[in-house]
Amino acid sequence: MLIQKKAQNANHFDFARKLIFQQVLPNPIMDIAARFWEDERYEAAKICYQSMRVVDDLVDDSKADRHGISEIEKQKLTATINDWVETINNATLRDSVQKQLVETIKRFQIPLWPWQKFSKSMIYDVHHDGFRTFPIFLRYAEGAAVAPASIFVHLCGVVKENGRYRPSQFDIKKVARPAALFCYLVHIIRDFQIDQNNNLNYFANSLMTENGLNSLMLKEIAGGSEVNSGFRRLIKKYYTFAEYYRRKTRRAIDKISDCLEPRYKLSLEIVYSLYLLIFERINVLNGRFTTAELTPSLEEVKNRLNMTISSFESTKR
Repeated sequence: MLIQKKAQNANHFDFARKLIFQQVLPNPIMDIAARFWEDERYEAAKICYQSMRVVDDLVDDSKADRHGISEIEKQKLTATINDWVETINNATLRDSVQKQLVETIKRFQIPLWPWQKFSKSMIYDVHHDGFRTFPIFLRYAEGAAVAPASIFVHLCGVVKENGRYRPSQFDIKKVARPAALFCYLVHIIRDFQIDQNNNLNYFANSLMTENGLNSLMLKEIAGGSEVNSGFRRLIKKYYTFAEYYRRKTRRAIDKISDCLEPRYKLSLEIVYSLYLLIFERINVLNGRFTTAELTPSLEEVKNRLNMTISSFESTKR
């Protein structure tokens, strides 16, 4: 039995090493990590995330218009989002795409609250430009970041027995919340330029004011103006928040390690490791916080993947 288990683990690692050299490195981090799963589970993740991506893009595209969203457009978008989440709550089979989503939710026993939380954050996005305080941002992140991350963690944890899936034995939100907030805060710093160019701002107004900043100044810095001391202090604040949630993420992953099959534990390690790779590039004292500066090369991503797999493999021998 021990020999058989070692052989099974070795197969997981052989699969992982072959995957690195396929055309997955430019993909989003969670997609790279989910590629280590078996096909059925990976397809489930794609179906769930695509359902959210459609709504997220709808809102972001509307906000990217420099003229803003009119009140009539806000009402229409809100109605569209409410209608979208109701079809999921009621398992309405409107078309083949919706049918696929409903069947996936049922088969993998995915809770509905991630879509409910996500819809509330998207409606907040429609009616607000930015966040008055950091706690308000955290409430928004429960839907925008924690909800989709919880689906990922849920799919890592479900166990297949006799052709059926049963939920994990741990609280998925206790793992997903710190991980999602760590990743989201890293995203905000890395994508500062991109977000500003799309009229999006994820820095809390109160923290901007505290550091002598305003929206125009952020746009100017994103456009290439000198990075002033106030902006460095703001980045340091978000960097500190990210470090706090990074530590909580590390503890949470370690705590559920024995509850996960190897390839699903490995996928969580990969998400953590690749976001850590970006986090390590943030230079609060001397950085310019450009997209190019904060985006690892494909070679760096590949090397970090190799390192993560090697480290994980050594602990499983």
